[in-house]
Amino acid sequence: MAQNRTVDLLVGAFDLNQRRKFELKNAEGKKVVDLFFKPITRADRKKAQSLSGTEEALDISTQMLCQMAELEDGTKAFASADAHKLQRQLPESVLNELELFLFGLGEEADFEEAKND
Repeated sequence: MAQNRTVDLLVGAFDLNQRRKFELKNAEGKKVVDLFFKPITRADRKKAQSLSGTEEALDISTQMLCQMAELEDGTKAFASADAHKLQRQLPESVLNELELFLFGLGEEADFEEAKND
């Protein structure tokens, strides 16, 4: 009987389809949209860095947001090109809150597990 390779044990131990839900509210506290995020892989991070075309952490994190954010039905919430508009036209505090949640940081993050679609 063949023994499982360590890499297969590690990969099998984590579900990359589990999503976390972030409820984005406006300044008045009214829900704007629910965004869903799967776990980030190293490949996701490298792709975002490549797409951003820079080593600037803020640009990479916004590109990562555009790459990873999904709507409830699993479709992408943003296009890659939306990164610049988000940086120019969204309050930095809101963008920070979204990106902190994406990376699993921040005290305001709601880590409610969303159902698998």
